[in-house]
Amino acid sequence: MDQIKAKVLDDTFTTDLGGESRDFVESSSNTTQAFGLAVLLIFLILAAQFESFIDPFIIILTVPMAVAGALFSLWLFGQTWNIFSQIGTVMLIGLVTKNGILIVEFANQLREQGKSKIDAILEASEARLRPILMTSLAISLGALPIALSLGAAATSRIGMGVVIVGGTIFSLVLTLFVIPAMYLMWSRTRKHHEEFDHIDEYEKEIKHEKA
Repeated sequence: MDQIKAKVLDDTFTTDLGGESRDFVESSSNTTQAFGLAVLLIFLILAAQFESFIDPFIIILTVPMAVAGALFSLWLFGQTWNIFSQIGTVMLIGLVTKNGILIVEFANQLREQGKSKIDAILEASEARLRPILMTSLAISLGALPIALSLGAAATSRIGMGVVIVGGTIFSLVLTLFVIPAMYLMWSRTRKHHEEFDHIDEYEKEIKHEKA
């Protein structure tokens, strides 16, 4: 309607939405605010947990990938961008960031033990592959009945299921490659924990006494 108004009508005419169209526009704006606040809240929580602003930013990179997968899934299955698919997109923020958390947190622990950045991220990606696959598949299979429109009055909620399943699978595939690459590029250097330093010194003393 807005596009037709810009082409046909002049400034002496005004238009206004009503009914379900007005409700959709209002809910869309509220969902956008909720999405932004959710991303900000998760970033601040991760910043406090990791005591860094770089690691949370690496983890938040999973969100754009999930949103891209959600939009592609909606287009692929012929669904619309409605209030249900918007709610599913907000849910994706918390569902997909756990993949980055699993990899980055374990990589940081390995680096604190003295391993190099590339060895730490490779080992972390390999060690966390199975839990990431398990949780992602569990989320996708849990939302599959919604995407398949199973149950009474479930047709209107198909968009939510498609967004969750598509966004989770899409982000899963890209996360396994993008997160390690970004970690290698942006992660800051870390110091060993004192307990590991003491262990190393103790081992050196033992070797020296044996020699």
